[in-house]
Amino acid sequence: MLDPRLLRAFVAIADAGSFTAAAERLNMTQSTISQQLARLEDTVGHPLIDRVARPVQPTAAGERLLGYARRILTLQQEAETVLADPAGTTSIRIGLPEDIITREMAAIFAAFAKSHRSIRLDVVAGLSRILTRRYRAGEFDIVVVKEPAASSDNRASFPEAMAWFESADAPEAWPDPIPLVTFPPGGLYRESMFERIERERRRWYIAFSGSSLHNVIVGVEVGLGVSLLPVGATSGRHVRRYAPFGMETSMVASIYAWETTGPVSQLVEEMGAVLAARFKISGQV
Repeated sequence: MLDPRLLRAFVAIADAGSFTAAAERLNMTQSTISQQLARLEDTVGHPLIDRVARPVQPTAAGERLLGYARRILTLQQEAETVLADPAGTTSIRIGLPEDIITREMAAIFAAFAKSHRSIRLDVVAGLSRILTRRYRAGEFDIVVVKEPAASSDNRASFPEAMAWFESADAPEAWPDPIPLVTFPPGGLYRESMFERIERERRRWYIAFSGSSLHNVIVGVEVGLGVSLLPVGATSGRHVRRYAPFGMETSMVASIYAWETTGPVSQLVEEMGAVLAARFKISGQV
C-alpha cells in the first residue's frame, strides 16, 4: 500500500519543482522531504523525480504515478471530511406496526432528523407480537405495539376502537361457513377473531390471509370475507360494519422505550402526541 504521506511529498516536489519549496509548503525540513521521496521510490522500485533537471521534474515513472497520487490524496481528504462529520453516526432503532407509519408520524421523524443530524432513525414495520419480542430482547430503542392491555412499563397507551367489517358490496347474508380475512398466525387480531366467532357458534374458514393491514383491508374491500379491523384504519375504504358482530373490545396501542432522558425521550414524547391525536380521532369514528 502506498503511504499517503510519501505521496504527498512526491506531489509537492513535482508541483513546486524544488525540494526546498516543497519542504516549505509542507512545513518540514528539506532532508525529511528527501527521505520521504526516497522511501516512496524504494516502495515502487523506480526513481520518480529527476534530481538533475532544473527545476526538478517527474521521471517517466513519476509522470505515470502523479495522476494516481493526486486521486489517492483527494480520496483520502474526502474520507477524512466524511468521517469528521457526525451525521448519521448514532442509531435510534424503532419498531412500529405498519398502520402507525402515517404521514404525521413520518413528519415527526423528519423534523427530529433535521434537528439531530448525528442520529439515524432505523424504522422497522411488523406484527405487534414480533415487535414486542424484539424490543424485550433489546433490538429496538422505541417500539409501538398493539396489545390487549398495556404492560406497566409503557410510556403511553391509547385505546384503539375495533369492529367487524365487510365489503360495502357484500351480500345481505354470508354463506355458512362464513369466510374470514385474517392476518397470518401470530397476528393479534386473528386470535381475537377466532375467539369471537367461536362464541357466536358460527362455522368459519379462512378465505384469505394477508401479511399486512393494507392487504387485509383490500381483501375485505373486494368481498373475500369479513374481518376484525381497527376502526381508524377503515376511514375512506370501501367497507362497512358487519352488523351481526358489530364492535369488539378495544385494543390498546402502547409506546415503550428503554431510555427516559435525552433525544430518545424527546422522540417518544413527539411520537406519543401523534398517537394521541390519531386515536382520539379514530375513537370518534
